[in-house]
Amino acid sequence: MMRRAPDTTMKIAVISPSAKNLETIGRVLREDSPSRAVSLIEGGMSKLRSIAEQQRPDLVLVEGMCCDVNELVALEHTTPALPQTVVILLCTNQTSEFLINAMRAGVREVLPSPATKEALLGAVARVEQKMGLGGPRREMGRILAFIPCKGGSGATFVASNLAYQLASENRRVLLIDLNLQFGDAVLFVHDRNPRHDVAEVARNIQRLDASFLAASVVQVTPNYNVLAAPDDPAHSVEVKPEHVEVLLNLATSHYEFVILDVGRQLDAVTIKALDRAEKIFPVLQTTLPFIRDASRLLTVFRSLGYAASKIGLVVNRYEKGGEIALADVGRSLGVSDMRTIPNSYHAVAASVNQGRPIAAIAKNHPVTKALGEFAQSLLPKSIETEGWLARLFGRP
Repeated sequence: MMRRAPDTTMKIAVISPSAKNLETIGRVLREDSPSRAVSLIEGGMSKLRSIAEQQRPDLVLVEGMCCDVNELVALEHTTPALPQTVVILLCTNQTSEFLINAMRAGVREVLPSPATKEALLGAVARVEQKMGLGGPRREMGRILAFIPCKGGSGATFVASNLAYQLASENRRVLLIDLNLQFGDAVLFVHDRNPRHDVAEVARNIQRLDASFLAASVVQVTPNYNVLAAPDDPAHSVEVKPEHVEVLLNLATSHYEFVILDVGRQLDAVTIKALDRAEKIFPVLQTTLPFIRDASRLLTVFRSLGYAASKIGLVVNRYEKGGEIALADVGRSLGVSDMRTIPNSYHAVAASVNQGRPIAAIAKNHPVTKALGEFAQSLLPKSIETEGWLARLFGRP
């Protein structure tokens, strides 16, 4: 997307069949930034192409029921012709099938309708930031998502222990367990059951602020907190995509790294989390069933419009000299960005059984070292360069 000068006015077109919703959205956008040029058009998705061609807006917000996949035809004809125009849908339909089809048609995001003020402004701010609009912004925390290619991949172990390593580098880290039905990430690094969880945060989303979030997390170390998944799988339905949006907006303003441990189910909540992630790390092992499922997962990511640079594989329980070489995995999946975690059943099992990070019980273990190197690779390059220059010139 072409970047423009920071003082350029952003042009936004809003299309909705509801005059009341149009007025509300327009007011929210203008109050947040009076410099925005906002035009309101009453109608449906069929007006998208003509409005986009006539007004050439930077962003089009289209609200509708979105019950019929055929409605996306207008998008498929518009987005290729006007690549500089970003389209965001506000839909009551939040099914995984519709979300995937919408992304394929060129939609940047799909927000629930009616959208909360926080979700709406967050989406617009992300577009402004990508286009270089709106002036300087405070640096926000990085969101990294870990997803298993198959059950038993070790994604939760990797995510929870990498978070510990990042926190050990004097970074504020929050791990959010979004494996909502069967998540147990907190037990990998803490020996007590959590008193609060993601579902409780979702139920009280209107109260969510820094203090409420701090009261809801488990503190593993002074720099490392975990927001647990619901203990009762039935409560998973209480967490909606718009809740994830608000939670991540707050989390990235208070933590340098937000680590997401997501389940294999690609529902609306998971897709919202993956959309927001700067980097997604599918976790697999070097066996054919894992590689086959990894290939399927990467196909879905491509259909969602995720750039290849957004994906980095983690090969867990890796053993040199195995039947399937690392190069074969990368070649088969078409991915060059890969990290390996060596195989060590006994050390990892001891860590999990004790509810303690492996670095806390086996500081010099190869698994610990691999996770430490992984963490180092995620730190800002400027910090690494500064340390190198300091050593070169003898500064402390």
